[in-house]
Parts: sequence; C-alpha cells; structure tokens
Amino acid sequence: MTVHFIGAGPGAPDLITVRGLRLIEACPVCLYAGSLVPREVVEAAPKDARVLDTAPMTLDEIIAEIQSAHDAGLDVARVHSGDPSLYGATAEQMRRLDAAGIPYDVTPGVPAFSAAAAALKTELTIPEVCQTVILTRTAMKSSSMPDGEELSTLAKSGATLAIHLSIRNIPHIQRELTPLAAYGEDCPAIIAYRVGWPDETFIRAPLGELHRKAREAKLTRTALIFVGRALGAKDFIDSKLYDGTQVHLLRPKRKSVA
Repeated sequence: MTVHFIGAGPGAPDLITVRGLRLIEACPVCLYAGSLVPREVVEAAPKDARVLDTAPMTLDEIIAEIQSAHDAGLDVARVHSGDPSLYGATAEQMRRLDAAGIPYDVTPGVPAFSAAAAALKTELTIPEVCQTVILTRTAMKSSSMPDGEELSTLAKSGATLAIHLSIRNIPHIQRELTPLAAYGEDCPAIIAYRVGWPDETFIRAPLGELHRKAREAKLTRTALIFVGRALGAKDFIDSKLYDGTQVHLLRPKRKSVA
C-alpha cells in the first residue's frame, strides 16, 4: 500500500502528468483538494473508488481516511493542485504518515507560476535584466512569514517575484516594493487569476495601479501576482545559449574551410 501525493497542475485537466493520471486511474481511494482540483481529474478514478473532497476536512480526518485505506491495503491517490512542493500543506501530512509508518511517494505537477508564464508567452528570466525568480507569499490569515523573508528583504535582489496567496494584500505589496529602486510604481506587474481554468484572466498594470485594477475586477482569491522588470521586457540582449561565437561541448569550434 502506498499513498501517492500527486500534483494535478493549476486547473486545466490536461495539464496533469501522465504518471499522475495513471496513478489516479489505478487507486481505489482518491482524496482530492476540491476547491482547486478540477472534478474532471478525479473522474479518472476507478468506478468503484472511494473519492472524497478534502476541502471541508481537517488534517485529522484526512489522516484517518488514509489510515483506514492502509489498514485495508488500498493505495491512495492524494491529489493536490499545482505542485505538491509549493503551499500544498503536504509536509504536515507526510510527517503524520512517517509517524504511522505509512509509505508514500510524490508525483510533481505543473506549478501555477509556470502555467501562467506559458499562457502569457513570457520568460521570467531575461538576460541582463533578471536571472532569478522568487516564489513567496505574504502573511494574512495564514501562518506568519519567517524572519528574513519579508517582501522588502527578498526584493532587494531585483528578482522576478511570484507572490502567492496575496490578492487581498496588494496594498502591503505596494508599500514594500514601490520604495525600492528595482521596482517602483512603474514596475510591470501582472495578476494571474484562475490559471488554467475556463475563466482564466490576466491583468497587466504598473505596480502602483495594481490594487485599483484588482478592485475593479473584484478579485478576492485564487490569484498569483508577478512583479518585476523582466515582465514584458523588449530591449534586451540575446542570450549566449545559441550565440554562434560561443563554443561548448555540443557546439565545438568549426574548422575553417580553405
């Protein structure tokens, strides 16, 4: 018996990995985060499978279901949105499973920031503009941010910021970032709402106008915020990756023809 933590991707049912889908198809028990995982994904479970939406459940109730499946020798598909390694509350479940001696594995999924960049046809790392992406969030009703991870501290790098779980905290984001030279009120920003879902929406605006734009669109949840100079950059150098003057193992120096 194994518990399979599966990343279902950000929303579109066909963005789940082949491995993740095959595990769901094979598991007699499927526990899924129904608030963010499309129902179409778990409809792939066997017809007689026990399928439960964990959105209204507590951690104790989820672990009890897994323990019951373990006692019966039944594999469990534990389906999370996006990728299980990011804001999925998987660590606390794994800690409980370790204590109970219940085996598990993890199948990665497409994270929302990656799916959003693809939909926007945007590269988040631009030569000599930005070569770093920081995935973070801000503190609201969830657990507080650790010391040293304040947004103003992280932003000293000038990196592209992918800020999760913060659509209702944009004024705080603006207060933290606009005084910094790397950002400022004119810095490009994007709200990515419901990435991968039929009502997917993207709002582009300078950082200083972002709160007003979010209020006009009446966005209150399920959104990711990008901030950084790499967003929509046009005037930048080509990378060295395909530069004809650059020689490397797979593109050795060509002999000149006399």
